[in-house]
Formats: sequence, structure tokens, C-alpha cells
Amino acid sequence: MPESRYPVYLAALGAAAIFVSAAAQVPETDPPKQPAVSGPPSITAKLPPGMPKGYLELSQLPDSLALLPAPPAAGSSAFARDEEASKTMARPPGSPRFVQAASDADLKPAHAFQAFACAAGVTPDPKLTPVLYRLMGKAMIDVGLSTYKAKDHYRRARPFVIHGDATCSPQDEAVLRTDGSYPSGHSALGWGWALILSELIPERADAILQRGRDFGDSRLVCNVHWASDVDAGRLMASATVARLHGAAEFRSDLASARAELAKVRNAPDAQACRTEAAGLRLQ
Repeated sequence: MPESRYPVYLAALGAAAIFVSAAAQVPETDPPKQPAVSGPPSITAKLPPGMPKGYLELSQLPDSLALLPAPPAAGSSAFARDEEASKTMARPPGSPRFVQAASDADLKPAHAFQAFACAAGVTPDPKLTPVLYRLMGKAMIDVGLSTYKAKDHYRRARPFVIHGDATCSPQDEAVLRTDGSYPSGHSALGWGWALILSELIPERADAILQRGRDFGDSRLVCNVHWASDVDAGRLMASATVARLHGAAEFRSDLASARAELAKVRNAPDAQACRTEAAGLRLQ
């Protein structure tokens, strides 16, 4: 699928097919409206060409348009909260938290699957932990796609489009300008992975869930999402993971991944974890 026509994380979902496959062997007048963006072709009716299937059929995904309220209107108190959160979370380019947010923005599976390595105490690897790798890849597809009905409907403009500030992913800005901001796909993915990993490794659940929260907050630091986008992304992740538990293949992979992790715990690099911890502190 051409990256120029699809949002960044959907391009990453397409790339996940390779890794999933290898591991196996989304005055009181009415307040002014926020600008909408034109976007990529709708994906709510069928998968884009080359997009692998997750555990769920498109028809089985939770309905983000039904589950989520409309994004805050310009001039509302809810939008004032969004603006305040953007100011509070802003960090200068080059600062440790900004650099970490840029890392969290990279959803290429080989990179993104390592985001929870320090929190979980295990480095997902297509050879050493192939079931875990497949589980994360297929869940990535379902969670990512679950956000798209609302994204396509609202086509909300992102903070950097409205304010013109820098983002942590300048190479992606042209695509992000055409992709709806609400709900946040990255935040959904981070929270979805956190829920699944905390179930697999319950003794590290608090650290994993904190990392999932920070992964979504990175979108605020990057200036590419509003706080309400991030909140809505986490809700869709929760709804999707709940739905995944109804899928026999997911439950089977979850059990197999748990057994796999009981035998293999390839620990993450200690220095990399210290760097990540420093980068996640709001300095």
C-alpha cells in the first residue's frame, strides 16, 4: 500500500504482515467548528491492499463511532482542556522526553515491539519468542483498525496543523495532515499492547501499564494529538482487547505466549532501559 495515501501507523500495520508471517514459522452562538482534514480512502468496509488480517474480521471490530462521543468543539471547556494539556506536555526538540516521544512514534514492528521491553522485562524476538511476536503483530492490526470509523467520520485536525509548532516526526507531517486526529491510533496501540502484556506478565503489570500510558502521552509531546484523542484511543484499545478475548485464535496464542515466556525471558539491555527511564521523565 502506498504510504502517501495512508496514515503512518497503517503503513506500519502493513509491514507487520512480514513479521507476523516470519514469527509463525488503527454574544452565545454555536462555537466555531474545528477544521477538518481530507484523508485517505476509507478502510472501514474492506482491508487496504496488502493489509494482513488480524484476529478479528472488520465486522467484529468495536464500533468507534458508536462508542466515542464527538471530539470537543472549538470554544468548549473540553477543548480548553485539550489546549492546556498540549501546553503542559510540550517539550523542546532535543530534550530527553521529546527524543523518547520520537522513538515511540516509530511503529515499524521491529522497533515498536521493543517499546515495552524494559517494563515487561523481556525483549520480543521473532526467533526466541515467535508466539509473542505474532500476538503483538496481529493484535496491532485489530487495535489500529478499530479507531478508523471515528477517524474517517470526524477527520479532526491535529495540534501542529492548527498551531504550526514542531513535531517529533517531521518526515511524517505531510501524511499526518491528511489523517484524522481523533481517536489516536498510536495511543490505542500502546494501551492495547499494555493490556495484553500485563495479562501475560502480571507480576510486572504496573510497570507495563505505566509504559502504555506514557506511550500515549508521547503523542502529546510530539504535538500530533490532543488529550481527548489519546483518551479515546485508550478506550478503543480496551474495547478491542475485550473483543479479542472472544476469538479462539487469540486465546490460543495468548496461552502459547504465556507458556513461551515461562521458558524464555531474554532480558532487555540495561543501558537502553536507563536511557528510556530518563527519557520518560517529564523534565
